[in-house]
Amino acid sequence: MQPLTIDFIISLDGYGAAEGWPGWWGLEGPEYLGWLDGLPDKDHPILMGANTYRVMSGFAASGEEGVDSLDAVPKYVFSSTLDEPLTWANSTLVREDAVAFVRRLKEESDRPLRTLGSVSLCRSLLRAGLADRYRVVIFPVITGATGQERIFDGYPDVRLDLVESRTFDGRSQLLEYVPTVLGT
Repeated sequence: MQPLTIDFIISLDGYGAAEGWPGWWGLEGPEYLGWLDGLPDKDHPILMGANTYRVMSGFAASGEEGVDSLDAVPKYVFSSTLDEPLTWANSTLVREDAVAFVRRLKEESDRPLRTLGSVSLCRSLLRAGLADRYRVVIFPVITGATGQERIFDGYPDVRLDLVESRTFDGRSQLLEYVPTVLGT
């Protein structure tokens, strides 16, 4: 069975985005970008929801730097609102239950899986016990007034065992954990 890594970038106060701030809150230094470019899982299939797909496929269509590297990567998009055909290369629309589909995909895939954004999808996969790794990069900003998409609202209680940590560009923190959902 292939592992699944849930992957988020967040502000210190737990938001995935903020109104008026640039991508990565303007703090995507060369060390961090180099790490992203060198990730061994950068070609692993990506799981995402409709909102993340809309944002990321828009970036891809506009030629946003760094997003073009995802064109060749298989992408599974969970949505009941998007229509086929999806315009971003190598994207497959999935209308069935995400938990059941990902459980089956973990068994059948020839490569590990990862997520991109998709707060509610990740919450469901973690709650179902399908997440093997939980990777977070914390950017040193507090976006209390403008923050959007609080990552951890609605999550179950989860114990996290640290397996990797790193600092990028003297400011952003990578924390990678093995999650254990409690009380289920």
